[in-house]
Amino acid sequence: MRRAMARLLLGMVMLATPLSPVLAEDYPARPIRFIVPFLAGGGVDVAARILGQKLSATLHQQIVIENRPGGGGVTRPSLMPQMTFDPHKDLVPVAMVSSNPMLVVAGTNAPYSNVKELIAAAQAQPGIGYATPGTATLNHVTGEWMAAEAKIKLMHVPYRGGGAVANGIAAGDVPLGVVSPPVVQSLIDAGKVKVIALTSKERPASAPVTWPTLAENGLDVDAVFWVGLFAPAGTPEAIISRLDRETAFALQDERVRKSMVDSGLDPTYIGQAAFVLRIRDEAARYDRIIMQTGIRIER
Repeated sequence: MRRAMARLLLGMVMLATPLSPVLAEDYPARPIRFIVPFLAGGGVDVAARILGQKLSATLHQQIVIENRPGGGGVTRPSLMPQMTFDPHKDLVPVAMVSSNPMLVVAGTNAPYSNVKELIAAAQAQPGIGYATPGTATLNHVTGEWMAAEAKIKLMHVPYRGGGAVANGIAAGDVPLGVVSPPVVQSLIDAGKVKVIALTSKERPASAPVTWPTLAENGLDVDAVFWVGLFAPAGTPEAIISRLDRETAFALQDERVRKSMVDSGLDPTYIGQAAFVLRIRDEAARYDRIIMQTGIRIER
């Protein structure tokens, strides 16, 4: 039986890549690579390392994390019409791992501490910069969605990764940012970054009651950052099912759950069939937002 190194690609999604048609009980025969299309330290990277450690033990194979910044999570193909890679055709959803609202944050010296003050500042001075981990990320779409709902003009400042965004905000290089909780939690705790709002309509149980949602401030925005496991098209169904089961098992482990919560991630398992439907629904919704806001990628 032919053997090949298994690969797992993680992005705003996690992408899994077993390559050869081995039997599920024989998988994996070699070390597994988690490929994260973001710099180390971001929310996806954190999830990959926590999950990878557990899966390494249960699958009895080494998990190797490989960061490849610049992928942007490939979550918005409509923003990249010339992209030769189509995640909806070339990838197979396996399972969702976590689900979190993002945070709209500002440096502690910013002259606004809540949504109303931010809107007033942007009305007085259009073009306030907001940082994200990159162009075409969900963070980018959410920032433009927020600006459109508030009827203000913001200027997108793309960075290469969430950690870089967090450091830029804390240093005062950019006044505002849309980031996942794990990349700024330590800076929030240290009083170097303040939370303006959550991007989801519903506040998760792990979020402090002092963090308002954009919806509570009259903005019809509901954007949730999730991390999921994917496989390349053509991966045998038996292996997809095996990875789905192992992921569900990993997320039941109390140590895994505690590590994720302590890092600002809400462990949220959704199995393969339901995950497929969620992705389809969200893709359609974000495509509508992209059309409504007129987001374009400069080339």
